[in-house]
Amino acid sequence: MHSRTLLGPFEINESIYLEMVKYYIEVYHLPPLAAKIYSFLIFDFERKGITFDELVDIFKSSKSSVSGSLQLLLSQRLIVDITLADERKRHFFLNEDYIKIRFEQVVQRLEKELSIVKQLQEFNQDREQHHANFNLYKDLLENNISNLRETLKEISN
Repeated sequence: MHSRTLLGPFEINESIYLEMVKYYIEVYHLPPLAAKIYSFLIFDFERKGITFDELVDIFKSSKSSVSGSLQLLLSQRLIVDITLADERKRHFFLNEDYIKIRFEQVVQRLEKELSIVKQLQEFNQDREQHHANFNLYKDLLENNISNLRETLKEISN
């Protein structure tokens, strides 16, 4: 059973939330406040969105810190902002395409690594053991890229 906590307008699980914040800091190198905001928006299951002022209040951070974090998240396409017709305030939401964006980023990193491995393999042709290891690694990268591309096709449909 997961304990539920109300944080601002969203019901969250604090232990999952904290684990997510740590993950986004470590893996995606997000600054702590950006990781907190991003993790928080993931709990917006009803897609209500949240305003800038609400984020300032919830995270007890300066307007400039929240603004900088939002700009970073927007520039990385992790979140989107929408101004509702009946309001002047922008509402921030998790980008619905975040899974597609993440997979595309992973594919790009794997393709870059594959390119480097191929270059090393060409450079180091005369060493059989290293050549066999490079082939195994290259095959693994190629298979992962192929699997991710298939998943991206399914997501896009």
